[in-house]
Amino acid sequence: MAIDYQKVMALKQTGKEFSYRDRETMLYALGIGMGSDPMNQDELPFVYENGLKAMPTLATVVAWGSGNVGASGINYAMVVHGEQRLKMHKPMPTEASITSDSHFVEVLDKGAGKGAVLIEETNIRDAKSGDLICTLTGSIFARADGGFGGPSEGGPTPHQIPDRPFDLEVDITTSPNQALIYRLSGDRNPLHSDPKFAKMVGFPRPILHGLCTYGICARAIIQSHCGFEPAKLKEIDVRFSSPVFPGETVSVQMWQDGDIISFEAKVKSRDVTVIKNGRAIIG
Repeated sequence: MAIDYQKVMALKQTGKEFSYRDRETMLYALGIGMGSDPMNQDELPFVYENGLKAMPTLATVVAWGSGNVGASGINYAMVVHGEQRLKMHKPMPTEASITSDSHFVEVLDKGAGKGAVLIEETNIRDAKSGDLICTLTGSIFARADGGFGGPSEGGPTPHQIPDRPFDLEVDITTSPNQALIYRLSGDRNPLHSDPKFAKMVGFPRPILHGLCTYGICARAIIQSHCGFEPAKLKEIDVRFSSPVFPGETVSVQMWQDGDIISFEAKVKSRDVTVIKNGRAIIG
């Protein structure tokens, strides 16, 4: 079924209610690999309720199920995550009741046989105060849904990585069961857990969630440039380029220019770049 452009652009979801507590905050941090060394005093506050800290990228899972993609009519089996952006308006609470408002900002037609790009914005607010906590902007590439007659040009301009050697590299090794832990934060797509399903859709084994890799990049920046203070990470944008397999080491390469951190992430054992055009703002 072809995308109905006017209908999809009119889709909105407002005031959807969610809540999360310290358990979900700690589970998310475990899902992106924090606490693998229980003696690491810098990571312990992210996985222990005594002085608990919340990762900014927790925002990607606390309102899981919000949004309008399910009502867009696309073939969900042929969807891949293209980009993810996050802007923090205030520090991420360690527990909260929240509301989310979502709408599509662009739906791009790349042509029949070439797919479509759907770009959705979600604002998350504190349910009690109404304060805006963060804005999420995500793009998905619907490989089977091009050719509906919509606009072909648009979307955010990719951040350019500096043309010089990187300033710093942080290696983070994922665990073989990383995806099985991360999926408990919301995304239970069997691609990340079921070997038979993974093979059916073209992968030799289950892959790590793209948003888990996103969280790992945020973790590397908070570790290397923020002194493990998550409130110092104000924005983080990425373009997904290849999956990570659980158990692999993700090497995050960073360039600093003032308060802007440019970054890419690679799996050197396969000589593949898994995150491109990364941009973070710290302060």
